[in-house]
Amino acid sequence: MHDIDWNDLRYVLALARGRSFAAAGRELGTDATTVGRRLRIVERHLGAALFQRDAGGMMLPTPTGEIAVARAEAIEAEVIALSGALEAADPMALGRVRLTAPPSFINRLLIPAVPGLLSQHPGLQFELIGDARNFNLTRREADMALRLARPADMANSKVVARRIATLDYAVYVAEGQRDQAESLPWIVYEEAMAHLPHARWIATQAEKSGRAGALAINDAESLLQAAIAGLGRALLPRVLAEDADGLCRVDSEDGSLPVREVWLLIHAEFRQLARIRAVSGWLDKVFYRPPSQQPE
Repeated sequence: MHDIDWNDLRYVLALARGRSFAAAGRELGTDATTVGRRLRIVERHLGAALFQRDAGGMMLPTPTGEIAVARAEAIEAEVIALSGALEAADPMALGRVRLTAPPSFINRLLIPAVPGLLSQHPGLQFELIGDARNFNLTRREADMALRLARPADMANSKVVARRIATLDYAVYVAEGQRDQAESLPWIVYEEAMAHLPHARWIATQAEKSGRAGALAINDAESLLQAAIAGLGRALLPRVLAEDADGLCRVDSEDGSLPVREVWLLIHAEFRQLARIRAVSGWLDKVFYRPPSQQPE
């Protein structure tokens, strides 16, 4: 048996996670042909087939492949831990931090505050990923994540989570539509978002009033822009909408407006890194609202 290159094992992991050569290629920033070639190299070194195609065309690990994938995941974890241990020895906030968050928060809250962060920490390389998907922190798809709910699995010791803010919601319409607000339709979320608390609240109000609009969206920024365009009433986080040009807040027919939490997730092994602490402290300041700016 020949020596196996760790870089080749990365292709084994990507294929196990993506279940296709194309998906693995996208994860690794290469093409399906390269993934297939690197897989054949590993299989030749091990003298066994690691994957087989099922009836649906998915690439699934063979029994030998499952062993290889498990070992490769363990090696990956050790490589990540080594990287974190070495980086933790650096007292300066230097290097890359990759933060994923809902696009509306990046556009409305984080980007305007980034100049202050970078001026205070000139050695920081900051990546903001506006995506609603849950990136995997344990695989370093992101270093930090902002999510609008308490993580379901708090027993995962590899990720630490803390609540950094509470979002108060209010109803908004376009400027000039305040007097006719109650006659406007509700801008609702599309069905895939129906499980979210604020989406359920909007759906309930639309059903009560019989004023469900013709437009359904899947993102707070789109909802905000639709309200500015005069397409109806929108339920929005106040922290995003209060300073938006073209909107005005109106009273709600139902006083029980929803409230949501903002949680910050960090890989447990990296939370003591100077650059992670710098971004974490900065986020606390971004989301902090003094008493004068709290809801009435």
